[in-house]
Amino acid sequence: MKIPAVDMHCDTISALLAMKRRGTYSENNCLLKNGLHVDLEKLERGGCFLQNFALFVALSECSDPFRECTALADLYYEELEKNKDRIRPVYRYEDIEKNRVEGKLSALLTVEEGAVCKGRLGNLRLLYRLGVRMLTLTWNFPNELGWPNVRIPEKASGSIPDFTTPDREHGLTETGFDFLEEMERLGMIVDVSHLSDAGFWDVARTAKKPFVASHSNARAVCGNVRNLDDDMIRALAEKGGVTGLNFCTSFLEEEKETEKVHGNLEVIAAHARHIVSIGGEDCLGLGSDFDGIQTNDAIPDTSCLPSLADALEKAGFSGRQIDKIFCENVLRVYREILK
Repeated sequence: MKIPAVDMHCDTISALLAMKRRGTYSENNCLLKNGLHVDLEKLERGGCFLQNFALFVALSECSDPFRECTALADLYYEELEKNKDRIRPVYRYEDIEKNRVEGKLSALLTVEEGAVCKGRLGNLRLLYRLGVRMLTLTWNFPNELGWPNVRIPEKASGSIPDFTTPDREHGLTETGFDFLEEMERLGMIVDVSHLSDAGFWDVARTAKKPFVASHSNARAVCGNVRNLDDDMIRALAEKGGVTGLNFCTSFLEEEKETEKVHGNLEVIAAHARHIVSIGGEDCLGLGSDFDGIQTNDAIPDTSCLPSLADALEKAGFSGRQIDKIFCENVLRVYREILK
């Protein structure tokens, strides 16, 4: 069942830049068509008419995160220009509707890692002028804005990330609160995926507009702290926000030491069912995390989104509910914020 879809998060641009630096990027291995999870042909086959493209910056792999972010943005716009007959950038909600009427895909630019701004509101405004319309406040490292739930340790430490213990102590910094206020003024969507529990509640208490968890599931179904607990889901819904179903297997099912999880559409549907039962049918969308995760064998790329719609229908969701999950809930948030 092919349903018009909006995906709040993929890391395809970062994957393409990595290919370019390795020398494997070419005219036949680019945004139009590639071996990644997302390309324009797969978006069209899967019915995804609006894709959020994240500029993901790994702090441990670059000395100047803002410069790295602009390198990613340059590649993003280079690809859109080459493929302007099929996809166009969006800056306001009206751009999305215009592209749909004209039969074009839409691309919304986001940044995953608030540290790219180096704590400077001027850099945030520059990103807005560059077309960025959503900012994930943290990734897996503390930054000028706040703390993450999962911390990546220094390689020399020999320790491994803790995905089971949420951080309920360290939230937004003073600068983080300033960024929240300025993002709402500008019309930039606040994204709390990766943010600590304490940071989530700082945003929930302070935000005047809806915010999102662009790629987070239900902690009650899978205990990974990258997911939202029930109180968070309720608070997000009360603010008019949306969380996006993440297809990463480790955020869907808890892996057993002797058995690797490969993917299961019924498990994704279970997360959807739980989130809707707690927050209502208006607080759920899609946030695949494609090209930032290992392949989920049950939904290996964006062309396979119709199989998820079928799984949701089989799990008892109505056609109207599936429409909301696939696009309408996210579009409502975008309509309110992207002015």
